[in-house]
Amino acid sequence: MTTESEMVFVYIIQSEIDNGYYIGICKDILIRINKHNIGGVVSTRHRKPFKLVYSEEYNNYGDARNREKQIKSYKGGNAFKRLITK
Repeated sequence: MTTESEMVFVYIIQSEIDNGYYIGICKDILIRINKHNIGGVVSTRHRKPFKLVYSEEYNNYGDARNREKQIKSYKGGNAFKRLITK
């Protein structure tokens, strides 16, 4: 669990291989993206390398998790497209 002083990130990365997207949450965005790019995340290792296309910061895990779920619910739709083209 995070404390109030720890930021939590919601992020969207895009595969440079198939242009597909991955949505996730983490405490340290640079470490997490590096982990994706070195093949340390099972669900994305076959699609690396990735580039960060969007991120948001939250003060707690609960808010970040709710936002991650919301973004995943409209992945591929107009709301998702607006996020990644900001």
